[in-house]
Amino acid sequence: MKHNALKALFSVAFAFIFLSQSGPALAEPKPTASIPKANLMQPAELAANLKSASNPKPLILHVGFHILYTQAHIPGSEYVGPASEEAGLQLLRNRVAKLPKDTSIVIYCGCCPWSDCPNIAAAYDALHALGFKQVRALYIADNFGSDWIDHGYPVAKGG
Repeated sequence: MKHNALKALFSVAFAFIFLSQSGPALAEPKPTASIPKANLMQPAELAANLKSASNPKPLILHVGFHILYTQAHIPGSEYVGPASEEAGLQLLRNRVAKLPKDTSIVIYCGCCPWSDCPNIAAAYDALHALGFKQVRALYIADNFGSDWIDHGYPVAKGG
């Protein structure tokens, strides 16, 4: 029952976001298909990494909408803002500005089906433009609710 309620919240939040987006959006979002498949990470892989005490943890950045992050997000992830907006991209740039270029970074959104996400490719491109080479995008096929929460992977709320 909890999962159905969270999925419903994600659906409502997604509709709300696109009907009332604040701030200027970037011209035309780049398609997620522009991200090389080798740089995609499956949810099961990240969940296993988070469980493992021996594996080094990547920096996990949520590049989507704040309302979704507060409802449910990956524990330890940081909210940097929607990369479909210049303000979100600037927050992303600010967050990684002092990091070594070999930092392992995983970005995710989960607002909508992968092929429709306005945030993930923009964030990926921005990080690569800054010289980061170990950037992976968490492949969320449908949305965070069905591709992460419904699988029983760890979730944090608030923020």
